Amino acid sequence: MILLMGCPRTNHYLIHPRKPAPEVTLWSADFARGDLKMHIEGARPPGVGPFPTVLVFPEEERTASDMHGVIWDLAARGYVAIAADYERRIEGKYRRSMFAWQTSGDLTLILDTMRAYPEVDQNRIGALGFSEGAVVSLLMAAHDPDRIKAVVAYYPITDFQHWYSGKRSGLFSRGLFALARWQLRVESRASNDDEFQSALWLASPISMAEYVRAPVLFVHGARDTLLPPEESERMAERLKANGGVTEVLLVPDAGRLFNFRQRQEATKAWQATLAWFDRYLRPTPPAGG
Repeated sequence: MILLMGCPRTNHYLIHPRKPAPEVTLWSADFARGDLKMHIEGARPPGVGPFPTVLVFPEEERTASDMHGVIWDLAARGYVAIAADYERRIEGKYRRSMFAWQTSGDLTLILDTMRAYPEVDQNRIGALGFSEGAVVSLLMAAHDPDRIKAVVAYYPITDFQHWYSGKRSGLFSRGLFALARWQLRVESRASNDDEFQSALWLASPISMAEYVRAPVLFVHGARDTLLPPEESERMAERLKANGGVTEVLLVPDAGRLFNFRQRQEATKAWQATLAWFDRYLRPTPPAGG
């Protein structure tokens, strides 16, 4: 998607290992349901398990393979980590799309496939997503609240209607925003405005906020002008209003896709990410337990 244009080159290994630890086991697989095709890349720690598990979803135009450093990092810390990317069959061909997930079954496909992996602790599954992947993580937590136990969402769009109707200052920001809006309209394949607005609402996690029960950590760069921090803040407010547990980590001086570009800010965010998953996916057992 256009949402990545105008950004300096990203480095997905910026703070993550370029090679897996020797004891980490790797695998890949492909699954399909209806018109949706999913590819996964997995990494698991040594031992029998089952282990707490983190599902990882990349930003737009990136694949599960681009998340190698992230999943290898998590596996070295004792998690099963599984990254996924998706394509939807459109006009007879599989294509990437911001609107690839059109049913609850599409969103829960990866969770259903997890039942085939005995190393995955079915009661301790979390979701980690970046940009488009953060949207998927939040929607998944809403569509299957019993299985997703924790979410970390980096700079998501949580209300597409609100974001689409917004304005930007500065010539470059306005131009990039206009291109992003155009691309979103094209990918929706909507035939009229009413259909487009409906697609935007259905793709918005804020429309499903009342169903999210997992604790959610939002991570957002304070200087992200394309996807401003209010996208995370408004969703967090809605979750809190519905009794949810949530926090927003606003990272000073961090811009678009900062965790793959700015080492110091990325490290701060990653430490918070690990602490969140440690807290909710493998809490310390009570003394004497």
